Amino acid sequence: MQQARKLLIIGQVWPEPDSSAAGTRMLQLLRLFRQFSYEIVFACAAGKGPYSANLKAEGAEECIIKLNDSGFDSWLCALAPDVVLFDRFMVEEQYGWRVLKECPQAIRILDTEDLHFLRQARWDAVKLGKDFHTEDLFSDTAKREIAAILRSDLSLIISEVEMNLLLNQFRIDPSLLCYLPFLENEITPEDVQHWLPFEERSDFIFIGNFLHAPNWHAVQQLKKHIWPDLSNKIPGARLYIYGAYPSEKVFQLHQPKDRFLIMGRAEDARRALANKRVLLAPLMFGAGSKGKFIDAMHSGTPVVTTTIGKEGMNGNLEWNGFIADDYALFVKKAIELYQDKFIWHNAQAAGTRILNERYSRDKFIKAFIQQLSGFSGQLLHHRQHNFIGQLLQHHMLQSTRYMALWIEEKNKKT
Repeated sequence: MQQARKLLIIGQVWPEPDSSAAGTRMLQLLRLFRQFSYEIVFACAAGKGPYSANLKAEGAEECIIKLNDSGFDSWLCALAPDVVLFDRFMVEEQYGWRVLKECPQAIRILDTEDLHFLRQARWDAVKLGKDFHTEDLFSDTAKREIAAILRSDLSLIISEVEMNLLLNQFRIDPSLLCYLPFLENEITPEDVQHWLPFEERSDFIFIGNFLHAPNWHAVQQLKKHIWPDLSNKIPGARLYIYGAYPSEKVFQLHQPKDRFLIMGRAEDARRALANKRVLLAPLMFGAGSKGKFIDAMHSGTPVVTTTIGKEGMNGNLEWNGFIADDYALFVKKAIELYQDKFIWHNAQAAGTRILNERYSRDKFIKAFIQQLSGFSGQLLHHRQHNFIGQLLQHHMLQSTRYMALWIEEKNKKT
């Protein structure tokens, strides 16, 4: 009987699927590998929180590891994983050289989540009050993140826009990249029948983790520039703001008399969305794909967002609502969607098409596993084809190794 293959996931944090799209994404990846009978170990140096997922219930072993600890090396050698998945490029920087040293035959996969350097460059442009330009991408963060992509055998990219950016702007070899979006169950006619109808829904909603800068910025835009006008034109309507980890400055925006309501964490995002009529998301920067829009599509809730917000999500399909990049148009389209039942139903149906045609898990998982299986017996050739990656790996192993050893010795003395 063939022995089950082992997957080691090294997490930046313990996944919280009820707090962020990143947590949902990690759980989807874990379940994908479980479907193909992998034995899974999830290791993380961060502390677990009250909202961390129970990975044991998902069939994974949980392990606490330490940063800059040579004990990780012996543990890794004994585990002998066939595949190691790094959760974001910072984790690859920290542990990638150790994996190469102890388990050189393990396939190294980087889950980018989204391209951090793209999000950061757009955020910097917003802070400076200037338009974003391609030359803004060439930052130290970009060099670090793309170096991690080149050092890895395969990187998972969640957005087609980001795939095109890596392929065309940075000339990354296609064999190093895999487009793997959110992996969703399709919306069925039975699901649609259970949605609350237009007449039984009311109010607006925003939802998003407040540790994520684009979400906090979007709430500020709603409060300052959009809701004052929108609330005057739709008297009685309320705007509910949900999100994990709200700070005191977030709660200070709570104004019941203005019908601007800070609700804090949503225990179930889709349930919170299910009785609201429209999701408002004036996202001015960011990257990747937006989990809040996936949840909205599953809930039958149309969306008004920006070009950045819907980037890479709908392809050539009609968006499930409206796109507006200036405040006046955003308010106008929000009113149309909120008040016109025909437009609202068309937007809802568009969301169903987007999710079923572009995010159905069955369209992607077999192709991904086949690509992974293609490394069998070909890993050396694959790596030789990526000589720049080997070069970066060589220098990374030397510099990071000695820095980590220095930190470890320093910690022993304190």
